[in-house]
Amino acid sequence: MMIFLRYESFRSYLRLYPVTAIIIAINLAVFLYDWISGSNTLLYHGAFIVDPPSDPYGLTEPWRYVTAVFLHAGFDHILFNMFAVLVFAPPLERMLGKARYAVFFLFCGVMGNAVSAMFADDVLISVGASGAIYGLYGAYLYLATMKKTLDEGSKKTVYSILAFGVIYSLLVPGINMWAHFGGAIAGFLYALWYDRMLLKRS
Repeated sequence: MMIFLRYESFRSYLRLYPVTAIIIAINLAVFLYDWISGSNTLLYHGAFIVDPPSDPYGLTEPWRYVTAVFLHAGFDHILFNMFAVLVFAPPLERMLGKARYAVFFLFCGVMGNAVSAMFADDVLISVGASGAIYGLYGAYLYLATMKKTLDEGSKKTVYSILAFGVIYSLLVPGINMWAHFGGAIAGFLYALWYDRMLLKRS
């Protein structure tokens, strides 16, 4: 059975995937607050900013590496990202466990911002959970290619999403391509590390 199909009731979803539910709730609450506050609040509330040459890696206010993951720039941005979290995050939360999954999500989001900072040659202002979401895809790519534990339908879904993501990132202006790439690499490497850790324990 394809692991990305969601059959749970709302109550079951909250019980089975509490971290994912909390992530979605925080993102929606922050977006609603920003929307009510006005359109010029993203920087004030924690958007990730890189300003070469004075602050080339965004380290003047390093907390923005995390806060930017929970900010979104518009309705389409928040809806697309939260739908991806809703559908694709639950299997990984079950595999990793609540605490490790929470660390994984934040790690991939932060690494997405870090890679985008490394390749920024001009002022960069970035928001969104895309780096963390591509981290999910990167972890599933590891499972599909290295572990070969995904069913055929799930495997095809992962390949299709990544192919679409690459094309979308390259063709659509204003997309933080490097955050997507950095998040995906972080997710793949985290899955590799976690797999090696399990092998050592066994």
